[in-house]
Amino acid sequence: MPAGFIIDSILLPPSPLTTQILFIGGHDIVQTTRTYGNPAGVQIAKEWHDFIGFTPDTTRQSLGWISVNHEMIYRDDKIGDGGGMTVFRVRRNANDQLEVIDQTLTDGRKGKFFNVDFVNTVGETGMNCAGISSTVDGRIWTAEEWFRTNNASINNGAISTVGNARGIEDTPIRIATQGAANQGVRDTADFTIRNSGFADFDGRTIRKFQNFNWMVEIDPRQAKAIRKQYNWGRQGFEGGAIAADNRTVYLGEDATPGWFTKFVADTPGDFTKGKIYAYKHDIPEKWVEIPNNSLDTMMNFSAAARRRGATGYARAEWVAIDPKTNKVYWTETGVDDLGPEFARGLATGATIDPGHVARAQSKGFTSATDANYKDYYGRIWVYDPKTLEHYIYLEGGPDLPEPGPAEANYPSKHLSNPDGLNVMQIDGKSFLVINEDLNNTTFGRVPAGVNNLSCEVYLLDLSKTNPTVNDLIRLTTVPRGAEVTGACPTPDGKSLLLNSQHSSVRNAFPYNHSFTFAIHGFDKLKTTALQDPEIEKSNELKLYPNPTRRVVFMNKTVDAAIYDLSGKRIRVVRNTNELDVADLAAGTYFVQTADGEVKKLVIQ
Repeated sequence: MPAGFIIDSILLPPSPLTTQILFIGGHDIVQTTRTYGNPAGVQIAKEWHDFIGFTPDTTRQSLGWISVNHEMIYRDDKIGDGGGMTVFRVRRNANDQLEVIDQTLTDGRKGKFFNVDFVNTVGETGMNCAGISSTVDGRIWTAEEWFRTNNASINNGAISTVGNARGIEDTPIRIATQGAANQGVRDTADFTIRNSGFADFDGRTIRKFQNFNWMVEIDPRQAKAIRKQYNWGRQGFEGGAIAADNRTVYLGEDATPGWFTKFVADTPGDFTKGKIYAYKHDIPEKWVEIPNNSLDTMMNFSAAARRRGATGYARAEWVAIDPKTNKVYWTETGVDDLGPEFARGLATGATIDPGHVARAQSKGFTSATDANYKDYYGRIWVYDPKTLEHYIYLEGGPDLPEPGPAEANYPSKHLSNPDGLNVMQIDGKSFLVINEDLNNTTFGRVPAGVNNLSCEVYLLDLSKTNPTVNDLIRLTTVPRGAEVTGACPTPDGKSLLLNSQHSSVRNAFPYNHSFTFAIHGFDKLKTTALQDPEIEKSNELKLYPNPTRRVVFMNKTVDAAIYDLSGKRIRVVRNTNELDVADLAAGTYFVQTADGEVKKLVIQ
């Protein structure tokens, strides 16, 4: 041990939270069905994990089934072309962690991880982004997000072989046929809808690309798709949520303008019959119906919404409902060059949400359609079903000029491009769980000079009526290059499930893959422990959480070194208030600042 070390364990407070990796894309093996003439077998799971759904086990033989989307699009003779989805069953073990258990499905497949069969059920699937996890009865829908405009676009060799179209660094693509043509969906023959549950649509033949960009219901217990939700409209879907009445479904579209929509079923639990609406803020009834008895109208939902003057947003994404108030929250991720996007929407009939009109005027623009109007950070909206009104609940930011401050002066609380969203009960209170998905690294979304997308997870107490970014509570971060998404609490309230998507290939295993992980211990967490005001006021170095498995935060920005028990210096960091220690072996270490402060750090 180096001379001068003062051993001092600081717990804030002793954290009950622990982490566990459950499923690793590009590494774990999934059981497959007969596909494209190939026999049932096994295959390496796809990557780019996004949505997570949870279906409780009503038989009490396990905790339930976890469903994980894959945004990665490529052709696969065993899993199926396009995107995909993996499901697995879990139970609690004696340590209150989750254990993936063996299953035997009715189609004969046996194992732990199962590929969802879209090929033999609904005619393949597109890029699977977010979706719906019903808290009423555990039903699951997956969203086919990136909008397809012709058959060539579903082949999309560019996206699958170049990497993420949004330019995320070091996206891991491990495809044997990399660089070849038709990497997306090879079969472009016309598709005939059959056994969909929609009498008006069965028997209709559509172009293959038109069979993508729907919400798709799946059966996680048997790992197969049930139906494409043709009566909800063909959109660039992201998220959705089902209200407690089991009739009302709220949906978000990742487009600009994108729509905030709702479907109201005629009968609770039967989503094959009902009406679909788009929000329109400037009429008394607030919702305008889009007739859904015409397949042609449903395949061109956005055009129909624009013709009816629906309110457009800058990428409306995930949707969540607070069960205590029934208020509906959704993320608007934002668009860097927003003005021209809004102008195109306005020219074809859409209206612009009032929040953007006011925001543009506050920045000196006469209109939100001004060519120079930007939206770098995004925000969270809330809709109240009682009043039918909606308003901005939390604005992203703080708004920082390019190139933004250096890391030493970077704000301790900063929200950029909220995406994944859910509501979790902690210590009897409702908290939003907010996942970041940075659109870029410019304009202060990360510190100046940093080119890595560093995405974080925040909690926000929903009892706050006018929250700001300073009210956010940082829960965790994900590895270099990754987007964090999928936030899904387990029904028993003990764990939060998350995905780390498209991590940098330079990270150590398994952090160089997309993976699904759990944070356990929320049933033991008191809300008073989520943010100790003394931490912010004290000049003494504090480490939290401690012990940790991946990231430890400090209450001030410092230059520091990490030493092991033998006194060997392991790492030096500068101008930072967090340490990523995921690559270090479990054990006891010491953190010493340039000012000589020393704290003990335990890595689990």
